[in-house]
Amino acid sequence: MEKVVIIGTGCAGLTAAIYTARANLAPLVLAGPMPGGLLTTTSIVENYPGFPEGVDGYDLMTRMQKQAERFGARVKFGSLEGVDLSSKPFRLNVDGENIEAQSVIIASGAGHRHIGLDSEQKLETRGVTYCATCDGALPMFRSQPLVVVGGGDSACEEAHYLTRFGSTVYLIHRRDQLRASKIMADRVLSNPKIKPVWDSVVTDILDPKINKVTAVRLRNLKTGAESELPCAGVFIAIGHIPNTQVFRGQITMDEDGYVQSTHGSQTNVEGVFVAGDCHDRVYRQAITAAGEGCAAAIDCERYLAGLHV
Repeated sequence: MEKVVIIGTGCAGLTAAIYTARANLAPLVLAGPMPGGLLTTTSIVENYPGFPEGVDGYDLMTRMQKQAERFGARVKFGSLEGVDLSSKPFRLNVDGENIEAQSVIIASGAGHRHIGLDSEQKLETRGVTYCATCDGALPMFRSQPLVVVGGGDSACEEAHYLTRFGSTVYLIHRRDQLRASKIMADRVLSNPKIKPVWDSVVTDILDPKINKVTAVRLRNLKTGAESELPCAGVFIAIGHIPNTQVFRGQITMDEDGYVQSTHGSQTNVEGVFVAGDCHDRVYRQAITAAGEGCAAAIDCERYLAGLHV
C-alpha cells in the first residue's frame, strides 16, 4: 500500500512530490495523459522565479520531475480510470491496475477550453496561446495586432494585459456586450488600444501552411457576413475545464467541477488533499500551483504523522 499517491505531474503535483519525497513518504506520482501538465505546451516561461532568461516549459517540468525522483518519488504513466474514496485505504484504478493509498493529493490540473478548429491545434505555440501572462511578452507579439477570443473576466484581463505589448488588441465576442464584471468591462471598453468585435466568432486561423498566425477569419452571427482580420497572435480565453471528472460524486466540487477545500488543502474527505489548477480558478499560474503543491504536501505529511501518534 502507498503512503501517498499524487495525481498529476504539473507544477502542483511535482512540487508536492518533491516535498513528500523529502519527508521520506516515497510518493507515487500518476502522470496521466499529459505528463508535465499545461506548462509543457508553453514554449518559453519568463515569469517563473529563478530563470532570468526564461525557460522552456517542457524543460522546467522535466527538471521538477528529476528533482522529485532524486528524493525517492516514483512516476507512473497511465490514465486514472476510477477512484473509490468512500473508505480507507483509498483505491485507485490506473489502466486496470488497482492501487491502495493511505492519502491522496489531487493535482490533476485543468485544460483550456478550445474553440475546436484544426488550425487552432496546428498553430498552438506558433501564435495561438491560452495565457497572455505566460506568452504575451514574447517578441513575436510585440508591436503587432493581437486577437483575444472571449467576453468574460479572463478575456478582459488578457486583453488589458496585452495592451502592454501589442499595437492593437481585438476582443472577439459572440454577443453584443461583455459577460465580464462591470469594472473589468469598463476598463476594457475605455482602453483606446482595445477594439471590440461584437457578435462574431472565429471560424479559422491563418496560416498553418507557414506555421505562424497571420490572421483570423470571422463570421458575424447576426448578419452572416464573413471577414478576415490580420493579426500576429490569437489568445483564446473562453474558460477552463478542470480535470476532475473521475472524482465526481466522491468529493465536493463547485458547479464547474473545481475541487473545493475545507481547511488549507484538505478536501471534505479526510486524507484527500488538493492543489493547483483543478482547485484554483482565479490565478492559474505555475508559481501559485507550485505553492499549493507545497501546502498540500505539508498538510498530507502532518495527516500521515497523526495516524501514527
